[in-house]
Amino acid sequence: MCVYRAHLITHCLAQLMASITSHSNVKLISAIHESENGYHPSSPTAVADVETVAKGDAAVKEDSIQNRNHIKVPLIENDEGLFLTWEDLWVRAASNLNEGEKHSSDGRSCRSILRGVTGYAKPGQLLAIMGPSGCGKSTLLDALAGRLSSNTRQTGDIRINGHKQALAYGTSAYVTQDDTLMTTLTVKEAVYYSAQLQLPESMSKSKKKERAQGTIREMGLQNAMNTRIGGWGAKGLSGGEKRRVSICIELLTQPKLLFLDEPTSGLDSAASFYVMSRIANLGHKSSQRTIVASIHQPSSEVFQLFDNLCLLSSGETVYFGPASTANEFFAASGFPCPTLLYPSDHFLKTINNDFELDIEKGIAGRTPTEEAIHTLMKSYKTFESYHQVQRQIAELYKKDCEALEKRSHAGFVTQCFVLTRRSFVNMYRDRGYYWLRLFIYIALAAGLGTIYYDLGYTYASIQARGSLLAFVASFLTFMAIGGFPSFVEDMKVFECERLNGHYGVSAFVFANTFSSMPLLMLISLIPGATTYYLAGLHSGFEHFFYFASALFACMMLVESLMMIVASIVPNFLMGIIAGSGLQGIMLLCGGFFRLPNDLPDLVWKYPLYHIAFHKYAFQGMFKNEFEGTTFPNDDQLRIGNSKWLSGDSILRDIWQVEMGYSKWVDLGVLLGMIVLYRALFLVIIKITEKRKTITLALLPMAPKQSMQVLVNPKRASRMVTT
Repeated sequence: MCVYRAHLITHCLAQLMASITSHSNVKLISAIHESENGYHPSSPTAVADVETVAKGDAAVKEDSIQNRNHIKVPLIENDEGLFLTWEDLWVRAASNLNEGEKHSSDGRSCRSILRGVTGYAKPGQLLAIMGPSGCGKSTLLDALAGRLSSNTRQTGDIRINGHKQALAYGTSAYVTQDDTLMTTLTVKEAVYYSAQLQLPESMSKSKKKERAQGTIREMGLQNAMNTRIGGWGAKGLSGGEKRRVSICIELLTQPKLLFLDEPTSGLDSAASFYVMSRIANLGHKSSQRTIVASIHQPSSEVFQLFDNLCLLSSGETVYFGPASTANEFFAASGFPCPTLLYPSDHFLKTINNDFELDIEKGIAGRTPTEEAIHTLMKSYKTFESYHQVQRQIAELYKKDCEALEKRSHAGFVTQCFVLTRRSFVNMYRDRGYYWLRLFIYIALAAGLGTIYYDLGYTYASIQARGSLLAFVASFLTFMAIGGFPSFVEDMKVFECERLNGHYGVSAFVFANTFSSMPLLMLISLIPGATTYYLAGLHSGFEHFFYFASALFACMMLVESLMMIVASIVPNFLMGIIAGSGLQGIMLLCGGFFRLPNDLPDLVWKYPLYHIAFHKYAFQGMFKNEFEGTTFPNDDQLRIGNSKWLSGDSILRDIWQVEMGYSKWVDLGVLLGMIVLYRALFLVIIKITEKRKTITLALLPMAPKQSMQVLVNPKRASRMVTT
């Protein structure tokens, strides 16, 4: 490791001396620094970067990382960046499973995830939070960003620029560990659609497009702009490129504070280094962003990109300070890094107590992990970095600053339009959701049309027509649950974007409703016409229009019902089971398989029969088909004394249809139920959003401070202090 660093420093110095001998190269380096970083490399506040330009098409850039880590910076810089501090931060999770933990006032045990951690993040620097699995890295990141789950309690002091103030919209961004992206969109489309949603209404479309393209170039994705993101069953971007797309989307508002949860998870060493080098560049450019990232086990190259390092073990701070002095700290504490071992691997191996028993059995004379951790924690409190953290936080508390600027984004109408267009493009390109469903519907319609071909107007056709209409209104619409996996993916994207305040709940529900209408209309017309005219149902355009409208309303109702299920049961396997069960119950008591007068009054008829949409679908289609028609009476099973049966008598005596209102009332009820289901979907999402706050209020041990991020994206997020 030492030999590698010596070679790197020697190589950088040689390239620097070679560039100084050429006046043209000096000018070129200055131009690059001024255009990319916004400052001249001779500036005392500039990061020590060394750039060499090769003749020809290739350009090579190398960062002098060691020099950057050893730069002496003042406690508070004269910069408009964002300083984030946290002091004595505790996070406890309620648990009924573990015994021996500290108990709360309601008798439940509380497991401490974070135990009095203290630290800070400064503009222009990358803070890495490291530690073994389960040490509290993601919890600390979530606590700082205000994303803790509802079963946790937070105490401590979190301040922004030395004051307790809210993170206004556009001030911060959070990149999750999982890339929740629409897989059918290209990089350019994904970023541009997000730019239209996040950037203010006053900004022109050309400016938004320019911002999107600039962000794509900033993350090095210009060569993949027209490549689809890709996902299951479709090739697209690599894992590192998807991660950079996620970062691009959150950088559109040019936030001053950027949180990243394990940005290198699932990437190889090369992709990890490229992603992290881009992230490190974000903080050292003229924008002076404050970057906080949790990372599990970085390579040596990635580790050298860190400015500051926070090492956690079992929720406690083992070390906080410059990454370049961490090796010195471990050596001074009696745990020097072996020659052939990377420092980051050595740190994690020393403080990881998950496999302590196995290690002790295989290595004699090894210091027990718990003892090593205790020694490091004790040594840290006497180390210079610990006192520097205390001085830094004390100075930041005195910092005089104004309230964070509140930014606006697109209005409701623009949000609805952009989301509807994006959702429609996603559905149109999704072969499983759009085209396969259409093909299956056409095949089923052709099958129904051939089986019930030219029914005629015989007595036997009465039962055949009823069976055909019942199949269309029940089983054909039942297949709409096939789009449930797509609904779940849409909900994942929505939850991620909603947490970052990209748009409102109402805009999402509106867009989700109207984007699926073209497909459902197409299914209502093409398969509907195939079945209707092959079977020879009631002639006349009005009757076919009603048939197609009722089919459209039924499919919209099923999709609305499945969206409600998706908002409650996010697992698509459980969701399909739950949705199928609900439809099966409504189908059973809809009035066809068991006639209304034969249904048991308790539960099945009151209230299930009257709230099942199949009742109104069956009765409306039956009225549309039989009203105004006559059928010959059966000689053996004669109904009444007449040789002919009118449509009204068939509806009343055979199908037991309620004749007190017209078929249009049944259609109106179906359309009203669509509105009701969508409104219920909206209410459930709203309740789910507020459930976190309500649960926190009911839990004991009220925290000193907690943050909630962007509940209303039109306004800044609220910071609740008690």
